[in-house]
Amino acid sequence: MSDRPFKTWWGTPLVGLLGGYLASQVGWPLPWMVGSLLAIILVRCLTPWQLAEIPGGRKCGQWVVGIGIGLHFTPVVIEQVLSHFGLIFIGALVTSVSSVVGVWLMLRTGEDRATAFFSSMPGGSGEMVNLGARNGAMLSNVAAGQSLRVLAVVLCVPAIFKYLMGNGAPPSHATVVDWTWLALLFPLGALVAWLWQRLKQPNPWLFGPLLVSAVISVSFDLHIGLPNGGSQVGQWLIGSGLGCHFNRAFFRRAPSFIGRTLIGTALTMSIAALCALALSTATHLDLRSLTLGMMPGGIAEMSLTAEVLQLSVPLVTAMQVMRLLFVLFLAEPLFRYWNRQPAV
Repeated sequence: MSDRPFKTWWGTPLVGLLGGYLASQVGWPLPWMVGSLLAIILVRCLTPWQLAEIPGGRKCGQWVVGIGIGLHFTPVVIEQVLSHFGLIFIGALVTSVSSVVGVWLMLRTGEDRATAFFSSMPGGSGEMVNLGARNGAMLSNVAAGQSLRVLAVVLCVPAIFKYLMGNGAPPSHATVVDWTWLALLFPLGALVAWLWQRLKQPNPWLFGPLLVSAVISVSFDLHIGLPNGGSQVGQWLIGSGLGCHFNRAFFRRAPSFIGRTLIGTALTMSIAALCALALSTATHLDLRSLTLGMMPGGIAEMSLTAEVLQLSVPLVTAMQVMRLLFVLFLAEPLFRYWNRQPAV
């Protein structure tokens, strides 16, 4: 049970709903996430009302989104993803390695090695803060860098894709809502998420439901989806939770650090886009899906963007998961090796 008093967060879902509704009315891509995110940030930055995160809200949003993402996997899709494993590996590796641009920018402007490294790695915020704590990083800057990177990607990428690159092809098969299967998937996904969390594994409330949903969808060749509004509920809860990480003090503190983070994120995104173009030219796979799969954002956010724009959700998800695994397993050993080397 959260010890956060009700009076600090009761307005958060309402402000998020209003922002999501307004964004949907103007046709903004990923409206219920981006709209709720911006609405919460604006209220926290422009008024004294410091909205707090809904207890368990972001986890609940990830739970819903994880089930929805997993339902995109079918036996045919899995075969296609596995047939492009080498490409997925290369794309994830490029995204991970390109983060050295951000590390270099931080070092050039006075950050210590640990802070520069772990604030620039495209991994989950919680995981990078934990690794930074073990290696002497300034944790406030690591958390700020990670949050700002996700914010920049979520705000920019869906809009760029929709207005400059267009939507993908419509789904090749219709999906239906099967309440019997959903009644099984949701509690089972929550159980696996809880166990994953108890084992202290990364991103449990997304990975647990996603894994359950994908395995069952592939095993029984399901062609079902969430009911209308299901994905929007997940977007709203995730966006409202993300927005609570930002306030006026956040943007006033160390503006040069914020600027370097944004420049590093933009450069990383540009490198990913160029590499995606090269891979698409070589393989004739959809450029939009490859580019989205290589963006340094969160798995839930990028997979939702793929779903909304009718791109290949499994391919994007596979590339995002592979990139996260690279960062989680290799970041600390690489940093410790680098930290043993004398400064140039």
